[in-house]
Amino acid sequence: MFSKELTRMTSSARTSRRTVVRAAIAVALASGSTLTVTGTASAGTSGSTVESAPLVTGLYQSAYSERNHVLWATSAVGRPPVTDSRLLKVDPRALTVEATYTPPVTDTATGAVEAVYGVAVDDEHNTVWTTNTRSNSVAVYSQRTGAHLATLPNVSHAREIVVDERHDTVWASGFGDGTLVAFDTRTFKEKQRVTVAGSGPTGLAVNERTGTLYAADLSNDRLIQVSRDSTTPRFIPTGDGPISVSLSRDGRTAYTADQTAGGISVVDLREGTVTRSVATGAGALSVATDTRSGNVLVANRTTATVSVVDPRKGTVKESLATGANPNHVEVADGTAYVVDKSGSGAAGEDQVNRISLAR
Repeated sequence: MFSKELTRMTSSARTSRRTVVRAAIAVALASGSTLTVTGTASAGTSGSTVESAPLVTGLYQSAYSERNHVLWATSAVGRPPVTDSRLLKVDPRALTVEATYTPPVTDTATGAVEAVYGVAVDDEHNTVWTTNTRSNSVAVYSQRTGAHLATLPNVSHAREIVVDERHDTVWASGFGDGTLVAFDTRTFKEKQRVTVAGSGPTGLAVNERTGTLYAADLSNDRLIQVSRDSTTPRFIPTGDGPISVSLSRDGRTAYTADQTAGGISVVDLREGTVTRSVATGAGALSVATDTRSGNVLVANRTTATVSVVDPRKGTVKESLATGANPNHVEVADGTAYVVDKSGSGAAGEDQVNRISLAR
């Protein structure tokens, strides 16, 4: 349904982490874990591999914490009153759930909880933020203990959330009323609110150097750009049905997953124009940038694939099979994590797919 440079790692630390991950994968496979290899490249340059494991039913999004070497994931099942929702602490090496945290109950009569959907991590303050779409709010949890720290109301149909660690800010998109809301990540107080009448903001990306926010406007085929401390937005055209957005490493280019068009738009942010459109597959739903290579990953929900796109050439380098209905893609240090809604686990669980990206 529904991307984040966090604490930087040195090259030696990255190398060490990759070594640990490879070793952990070997141990998991040798011990008969449910971790399975599910896909390899089927187009262009080969080399990336996909490994999958079942987690729980109702997966929505994930966010990787470099500080804690943890993958946080959200799940929610059914329509209101939602009684089954969880914030999951996942081991990114073994792809197993380390801990499960249940959101607060909002209605004792029905057992409804403050169901979690979108997710982002703030490694600066060691917290994890969620959107509570059905409750029109966002919430903050401790990464260390999983404790629920705060619920912040008045974000109508809160859709996605993104953290700007440099400026101690988190942004949430309110799809219900066309609002973008900023909160202080230290105090949890609201600090900025920008409403664009008639808009439908969904996916978010932030340039941490400048503090500029970009929101995909699904209702109007454009990006909404909000500069730091400004209430006057700029509008930039995209392809048909933008639902997710990510940025290039230098922040000069945006990439939108265009759900209706079934591909991505490459957008020159300075000129405010689409420079390339690349078809990736039906139902392009989520996009993330691999800042290591400059490639862009797109989760195509209908075709059950993740496309690796070279945005400079405008070509699809790889098409990787995942579980059915991939819902969100997150990239961290050359590894992509894709949560799906496949229901393919032994007990109907949805999967997390880990993609080791080829260089």
